[in-house]
Amino acid sequence: MRHRYSILFFPLHVIVDFISLNTAFVGAFWLKFQRLDGVASSPYSSFWLLFNLIWLIEILLFKPYTFPRQLFKADHLLKKLLTLTAVHIAVIAIYWVAIRGYYYSREHVLITYTLFLGLGSMFRLGGLVFLREYRARGYNNRRYAIAGYGKLAASIYSFYEAHPEMGFRFCGYFDDPTVENKTQLTGTYSEFLDYAQRESIDCVYCCLTYMDNDRLKTIVDNAEAGNYQVKILVDFRGFLARGASVEYHDFLPVLNLSPGILNDFRVNVLKRSFDVLFSVTALGVGMPIFLLLATITRLTSRGPTFYAQERIGRGGRPFKIYKFRSMYVDAEKSGPVLSGGLLDSRITPWGRFMRQTRLDEIPQFYNVLIGDMSVVGPRPERQYFIDQIVQIAPEYRSLLEVKPGITSIGQIKYGYAASVEEMVQRLRYDLIYPKRRSFIFDMWIIAQTLRVMAQGRGK
Repeated sequence: MRHRYSILFFPLHVIVDFISLNTAFVGAFWLKFQRLDGVASSPYSSFWLLFNLIWLIEILLFKPYTFPRQLFKADHLLKKLLTLTAVHIAVIAIYWVAIRGYYYSREHVLITYTLFLGLGSMFRLGGLVFLREYRARGYNNRRYAIAGYGKLAASIYSFYEAHPEMGFRFCGYFDDPTVENKTQLTGTYSEFLDYAQRESIDCVYCCLTYMDNDRLKTIVDNAEAGNYQVKILVDFRGFLARGASVEYHDFLPVLNLSPGILNDFRVNVLKRSFDVLFSVTALGVGMPIFLLLATITRLTSRGPTFYAQERIGRGGRPFKIYKFRSMYVDAEKSGPVLSGGLLDSRITPWGRFMRQTRLDEIPQFYNVLIGDMSVVGPRPERQYFIDQIVQIAPEYRSLLEVKPGITSIGQIKYGYAASVEEMVQRLRYDLIYPKRRSFIFDMWIIAQTLRVMAQGRGK
């Protein structure tokens, strides 16, 4: 494996941190006592030495300076710095109590750690900015190839194209040529080893979805001779969204697709109890408003007060969703069509106001009462559009594991979708919900929904 300048990162980090630690210690001494003549004499000389010794032991134990390029980010760097500093403070505190070193200045120690965190953060962020710019300009690059051509291969390519600061340079796809992929390939599997040696390939991503075990074994067996690293890509995207976990049966990893959070009895019971109580309260207290909206809807345009449409609920079960009618009659007589936003000519003037304030969705509390929906959950869609969404984003199926809701993160952050592409964009928000589902999170979503309604910002 070619390291280029990466091998210098470890000693450089060590040197910079020791410089920062000692500069902070001496600087804090001067700020506290306005002199430097006592920092190298007892008792502070031993205290100074202890600061360096503890940091050295932490480096040897935790090996904190090993950063994959994908994790070389500000939050990761600063989090490690804070963790190491916290451990350092804890050891110093134990030492302080053990020797009863109350003759040391607590203010000096506080200033030391403040200066150290400031210097350490500054050097890390400065180095990060420099290295990202350096790599974005084409230097210090890792050359990579992809074995197996398809959507998964295109995903890893798109990822690195969107992040040039990581310094990965694409060198081609390798696969058995077909009519569909032959124009995209750099070579076949049999040509890969010669190409890897000739072009100094650093790593190859093997997409298991598109290659068999024999092809993979050949690439792995030749990795040492070709001086490249092998990374395996498995498409778990549709599974991980379901809350999957990895179990180990002896040395064998097994992917567990049983989403525990979705089967948690207490979560489901509490959520259902809240749904019923909230819906009864909303319909009871809001009955005058409910009747007023129904009357205005009926008087402002020809047609029924309510609109019923088949949607797909939990487990793929269809149900009828009820809303106040916001469009003219026969708006979809030519077939299923998504709303074109508030400027859609099919929406009535009164319907436009109801959509902006989300008042058109109040009848869905009836759906909540009878168990088809929840107050909070992913927006239910029609089967016609689900079939199209799944082709683009298979992970949508994970949303069918929970009850759909009147409001959701997608509705707050994105609103109504005017195309399948926009539905997929909204999906990215809703996929967060099954993983974070809790009573507090539901309360936050409801509060945000009320804010959107009050501001009339519904899209």
